[in-house]
Amino acid sequence: MSDFLPAPANVTLAGHEVSPIAWGMWRFAGVDVATARARIDAAFEAGVTLFDTADIYGCDTPGGFGSAEALLGDVFAEAPGLRDRMVLATKGGIILGVPYDSSTAYLTSAIDISLKRLRTDHVELWQIHRPDLLTHPQEIARTLEDAHRAGKIGAIGVSNFTPAQTSALAKFLPVPVVSHQSEFSPLHLAPLFDGIFDQSMAEGMSFLAWSPLGGGRLGDPADERTRAVAGLLDAKAAEYGVSRAAATYSWVMAHPARPIPIVGTQNVERIREIPQAFAPRWTRAEWYAVLQTSMGEKLP
Repeated sequence: MSDFLPAPANVTLAGHEVSPIAWGMWRFAGVDVATARARIDAAFEAGVTLFDTADIYGCDTPGGFGSAEALLGDVFAEAPGLRDRMVLATKGGIILGVPYDSSTAYLTSAIDISLKRLRTDHVELWQIHRPDLLTHPQEIARTLEDAHRAGKIGAIGVSNFTPAQTSALAKFLPVPVVSHQSEFSPLHLAPLFDGIFDQSMAEGMSFLAWSPLGGGRLGDPADERTRAVAGLLDAKAAEYGVSRAAATYSWVMAHPARPIPIVGTQNVERIREIPQAFAPRWTRAEWYAVLQTSMGEKLP
């Protein structure tokens, strides 16, 4: 068994020990409070403690911009004890049609409005959702430092930032940037090669992986490459008696940067299956086989 990669374990994020898998609320909005509560309860039952949302989530539903946060706030209003059981992360800085604004005026307002929607006085992690190319990192740092000092945000993270953009922001902050959130899956391999995983490990940053199932493509493979990757994942899933999704999450978590997959399903039964992801173990050869199949070429 010595050739098997380490099993996933709880990780530390923003000073809190959190589950190695998070649950995300990209498609959370558009339902009633009872349905929303059932999803959250299922995530807790599955051992999830890290919950990830954003102010823009729900913008494609009748409730519009902010509706995912508002729905979560409604759940908290009905069951206040749930808030204390989770490490809550949200994001801001995207404005439909702009598209990005990280100016002091906007971010200050965005943070305050998110807290009001969520019916909480703070979040454990606040992340800039996308880099705003028109705001100097020193201005962003000053805004986030003020929010941190006021107790509104417990820690600061970035989403979809390059390592260089992250380093520029960190240079002006008196507190660390604790996390990256970027896309990573067996079909989207960029963090392995663009320096984000390297920076995460070097700086002790957590990495939150969005779309760990390839934006749903691994669930319904439509091309030769995806089918080939899915076949390897299915072999591992069959070996351990778990789903293809669980095998995929386990592949993601096997990297030494300890990526935290953000599970996006809103189906209660599938949420309950999250613990399956902790069963599969990968040898180096098996893990690299998935990588090279996805790349369509052998590593040198």
